[in-house]
Amino acid sequence: MRLPIAIRRHLGAIKLVLASMGVAALFAACGTPGGQGPSGPGFGAGAGSVKVALLLPISAGGSTPGIAKALKQAGELALFDFDNPNVVLVPKDTGGTPEGARMAAESAVQDGAELIIGPLFAQEVNAVAPIARQAGIPVVAFSSDENVAGNGVYLLSFVAGRDVQRIVSFALSRGKRNFAVLVPQSPYGRLAETAFARAVSAGGGTASVRAVFPPGDANGMLGPVRQIANAVKGGQQVDALFLPAGREELPSLAPLLASSGLSSAQLQFLGTGQWDFPNIGTEKALIGGWYPAPDPKGWAGFSQRYAKTYGGPPPRIASLAYDAVSLAVSLSQNPQGQRYNSSTLSRASGFQGVDGLFRLLPGGTSERGLAILEVREYGPQVIDPAPSSFSNAQSSY
Repeated sequence: MRLPIAIRRHLGAIKLVLASMGVAALFAACGTPGGQGPSGPGFGAGAGSVKVALLLPISAGGSTPGIAKALKQAGELALFDFDNPNVVLVPKDTGGTPEGARMAAESAVQDGAELIIGPLFAQEVNAVAPIARQAGIPVVAFSSDENVAGNGVYLLSFVAGRDVQRIVSFALSRGKRNFAVLVPQSPYGRLAETAFARAVSAGGGTASVRAVFPPGDANGMLGPVRQIANAVKGGQQVDALFLPAGREELPSLAPLLASSGLSSAQLQFLGTGQWDFPNIGTEKALIGGWYPAPDPKGWAGFSQRYAKTYGGPPPRIASLAYDAVSLAVSLSQNPQGQRYNSSTLSRASGFQGVDGLFRLLPGGTSERGLAILEVREYGPQVIDPAPSSFSNAQSSY
């Protein structure tokens, strides 16, 4: 396989290619998830090299292999960008199943991996965790299920609801004190509303107007929207509307809000990271709304490098693999046994990644320094920058 020119220029490429080709050949030969990758010193790794296993559902069904391929390529891109020849990235196939993940973890342990990056799904993480823990190897996984975090497992993903504190803090700083809430009847809606109520109460605000809507039912959304509109028109004091909906609900909700006389020009709309999708500005009622998200410049730069190297744009989740490998490389110069221990991984200063400042917390979840964006017709605009350090950060959760 001939690598793109942008990759071949990097000095560390040979090690990764040998490791990847060895694993790929074994997958093809036996078709066994987690098939034994290169093991023992000398196979694609020199003496003293730092091995980092990358567990991905390469042979899973459906569209999952495409995501796995993108995550692998993003991890490779980070390795080449940082160009540290001492770090060897060893991909392992989980097959997308707990059993496959268990076998992949066992293979990673046998190969002498000092850190496991991945897997993707919560049930895979559960299968990997006890094996990694017994071997003393930490896991930096991509699952967004908080239930699998802790005891050596760290989640680099954007955990639902953790960004609510950021938007509430910003709204309070802009003088918003009286809130209305319009939330979907869904697990995410309940989680976001709980986080919102906690943040508003802690900040001295009130949320006395509330309505819920059935996601996926445009007809069922009209009544709750009118409930909010009637409260505002009836003289209820409301400074802002919290609307934790996403790209599935907003195209139906926005016209109903507009037809009911509600827009962000009249009543400040507040969103969550669910608002961070392309073309949100086409929904006129949402223009002027605020939401928390990473500064888009980081993602734009990463996307361009990825597309130039691999010939197409990455899926949004790809930044997690890039950041995980970047973290592994940045800590690789520490002495063995101290590179990836709990205190090092969860250092207070955190790390800089594609999506900005982040740090892994001792409990296994992550904290991110987020910007506040305002919806504009031709693209979002940063109106409050992400923090440059956690010493002056407004917590993302």
